Amino acid sequence: MFLKRKKQELRGSYTLQDAALAEMLGITIDGMSAEKAREATYFTCMRILTDTMSKLPLKVHKASDNGVEEQYKHYLTTKLALRPNPLMSASDFWKSVEFYRDDVGHSVVFIEWKNGRVENLYPLPMERVTIWIDDAGIIEKGEKAMWYQYHDGTNDHILFPEEVLHFKGMTRDGLTGMSIKDYLRTTIENAQAGSDYVNKYFKGGLTAKGLLQYTTDIDPLNVTRLKKRFEDMSTGMDNVGKILPVPLGFTFNTINSTMVDSQFLELNQLSIRQIAAAFGIKMHQVNDMSDAKYANITEQMDEFYRDTLHPILTMYEQELTYKLLLDEEIAAGFFLQFNVDVMLRTSLKERYEAYGIGIDKGFLAANEARKKENLSPKPGGDQLIVNGTYQPLDKVGMAYQAPSDPALKGGEKDSGQTGKTNTSNGGSGNTK
Repeated sequence: MFLKRKKQELRGSYTLQDAALAEMLGITIDGMSAEKAREATYFTCMRILTDTMSKLPLKVHKASDNGVEEQYKHYLTTKLALRPNPLMSASDFWKSVEFYRDDVGHSVVFIEWKNGRVENLYPLPMERVTIWIDDAGIIEKGEKAMWYQYHDGTNDHILFPEEVLHFKGMTRDGLTGMSIKDYLRTTIENAQAGSDYVNKYFKGGLTAKGLLQYTTDIDPLNVTRLKKRFEDMSTGMDNVGKILPVPLGFTFNTINSTMVDSQFLELNQLSIRQIAAAFGIKMHQVNDMSDAKYANITEQMDEFYRDTLHPILTMYEQELTYKLLLDEEIAAGFFLQFNVDVMLRTSLKERYEAYGIGIDKGFLAANEARKKENLSPKPGGDQLIVNGTYQPLDKVGMAYQAPSDPALKGGEKDSGQTGKTNTSNGGSGNTK
């Protein structure tokens, strides 16, 4: 098994500064310097998406004429929920997969089969994966026209589409993904330049440089010494607010430059918005509350699910269902789906109110509501109930219709007498 060789390569001692450790953890930023890779907003957005994916349970379901039922006893339910491979928990697995998908543009997972069942799922380090597409059909045609070359450090291995899960981000051709950092490169460089500006600004003691004027002729060596002398006296945190002595014949004028003058805040805010927008992250998620209101944060989180997370989950679910389930299982209605209720879960009061509406309207049973709250079922809880005064649509208003019996048209029925009472003359009535 070629993946087992990777365990041999990772043995040894590493420090936090070693590039090999970063590569082993899957955080190598190809084509971007270490300083730019540390740009806070970029990795904040990465963290939000990877953490979100890591907390969503993936379960096997089956659709039938009786509705959709969760398949607790299917072997993939336990494997995907706990341990996709011996080295990773389900949370770590999805963090790694989503990290590569966001950072590189796509993520490839090797499927290890054994006796017709999925034995393990291994995320491949994308810096060692090359995707080949024979779109001209020179070598192969059909499904074999695309393959994945994985280099394990010693040998190359060829994998075909049915042997891997291929998750893509933004894609131009539907076969390969586009890295977010590629089309954000300029924005991230500008943001890093802004960070460098702030660092230098604070290191200078928040005081700008100035102009030193003198009336005599000074040789270059003395100019250098004089410059160093004034820098030692005027810069640094220890000299902030102190009086600067100027020798006779010299004049020192500061050049005041503030963050407002350089429009730093506006430029920095623009960079943050551009990076967050590329990931589909809402601004309040990156700690920018300028546009957030108490009433609209919940709506923004719903938009994050609908506009950002839902397309990602759909892509995952389609690939997982097609590659991990057998053809006969798919034909029987089996499919894989993430449980987004853990993310959209509201407060206890709101959930109970929603359950109450469903039970009162007769489309939700009490035991179904209890199941959503991880409570055991109760006897009689599977019975649908509804308000007894409700009527079918075709029966509404019948109580107010005129009697259809001809014998009742002459007056009202007297429950206590056998005859009819005529009160048309306004008297007490005559009994016939």
